[in-house]
Amino acid sequence: MSRDLATRLREGTKQSHAVAENTVFMQCFFKGIVETQPFRLLIANLYFVYIALEEELERYQEHPVVGMICFPELNRCQNLVKDLAFYYGENWREQITPSSSTNAYVTHIQNLVNTTPELLVAHAYVRYMGDLSGGSSLRTMVRAAIKLPPDKGTALYEFDSLPIAEARKTFKAKYRHALNSLPIGHSLSQKIIDEANYAFQLNHDILHELETEVKAAIDKDVFDLIVSQHRTNSNSSHVIQSSYNSTNLIAAE
Repeated sequence: MSRDLATRLREGTKQSHAVAENTVFMQCFFKGIVETQPFRLLIANLYFVYIALEEELERYQEHPVVGMICFPELNRCQNLVKDLAFYYGENWREQITPSSSTNAYVTHIQNLVNTTPELLVAHAYVRYMGDLSGGSSLRTMVRAAIKLPPDKGTALYEFDSLPIAEARKTFKAKYRHALNSLPIGHSLSQKIIDEANYAFQLNHDILHELETEVKAAIDKDVFDLIVSQHRTNSNSSHVIQSSYNSTNLIAAE
């Protein structure tokens, strides 16, 4: 049993979490600067990530380790399809392509299962716990910024089976218990923590690649100011964590 893996994952990824938050894309998001084009591109790229992740999780659902953290109620692909149809129209499949960073992420997920499928635990943890932890607040931010119709455009952050905060809190406790019950030793636990840090980096790369789209969508002076602040934070001896670190796109709890 991997006792306290949930705590070790949270503590062991704090720095990677902070670095991932400290991107221009995320800093714009935290300031309520959300434009349709960059956001729909994010949705499109996450679709490719989740397709890869959920295909492998389904393939390994009987695996003695991976199967313990397979919870179909967390699956995001069908929700992302709803969002893509809203932002791109019914022919959305012909309009979206993965970025180079997304391709690298997808390839990594597909390759790692050939050697150590247990590392899928790390990628599931980073993505799904991030969605559960910050999804509700992010949904509110996006809807306010883009002024979306009541039931459109934020399905990524909506969990039909976990509609209220108390239900999500209870489920996260269940998820942490599953992590702590995995039949793995210390060595594999550490590999999962290392892989989670790499998952944060892969997510960071996707966000970083979207910065050109943000620059094209917002006022130049505002963008330059945020870039300047980002560089200051990046050059600091300590990465400055956002006060919004419980409501981000990729942070696991």
